[in-house]
Amino acid sequence: MTRSPLGHTSRPLPLTIAVVLVGLEALVLTVVALLDLADLSGDQLTMGTTAAVFLLLYAAALALCGYGLLRLVSWARSPVVLTQLIQLGLAWDSRHNPTVAVPLALVAVAVLAAILSPASLAALEPQDED
Repeated sequence: MTRSPLGHTSRPLPLTIAVVLVGLEALVLTVVALLDLADLSGDQLTMGTTAAVFLLLYAAALALCGYGLLRLVSWARSPVVLTQLIQLGLAWDSRHNPTVAVPLALVAVAVLAAILSPASLAALEPQDED
């Protein structure tokens, strides 16, 4: 693994793949939230607004963690792993609808494999200051 002039380890391909997929997840969550807001009706106004705000906050947090991974910040790994495990649970819960369950599961497994690969783990290790 090579080091940049600032002493950081270069980003390995698996970690770059994880960053891209996490960014896409954040984008999809944002789109779903905006679609929820566009579909608000009088009887579902409070619930729809609350769900949309939650999804937007979740998307922002996921994007922030993706940015952390992009910058090789080790704290970003744990929330991303937790998010993917939750996503696997959602995929299992949606197993009766393969058009939802399969993409959820595939992306979650791909992100987990990429972020937990030895190269990614090494890149996210805190660097000792000598």
